[in-house]
Amino acid sequence: MIEFHLDARSGVSPYLQLVHQVRHALRLGLLREGDQLPTVKDVVARLAINPNTVLKAYRELEHEGLVAARPGVGTFVTRTLTNASLAAHEPLRRELRRWLAKARLAGLDDESIEALFSTTFRGAAEEDIA
Repeated sequence: MIEFHLDARSGVSPYLQLVHQVRHALRLGLLREGDQLPTVKDVVARLAINPNTVLKAYRELEHEGLVAARPGVGTFVTRTLTNASLAAHEPLRRELRRWLAKARLAGLDDESIEALFSTTFRGAAEEDIA
């Protein structure tokens, strides 16, 4: 089961953070068809957020066809976002961990690493478009 977390400094609304976390888990194969998401009550208790925030996130995921609510039972994954590239994840993850270790050895903190990755990722995407 997925465990949600919120980053108040991200600038992303809490409901979108929940949606993104479910999508990521679906892409990485961490959530599979039939898996149950945490109940709204459990998410509210764990994160101390408004139940409407969780309901909004779950409704959006349901609208996208990724989950389905079963009244009185819970919310369940109906579709994943994994594809054939899932097999490539582990070698890439190992490579990324080595890169992270080098970045830390170079003196970068987590925020600097994230900023470097994000700007490089966006720049590469823009080059691919051009």
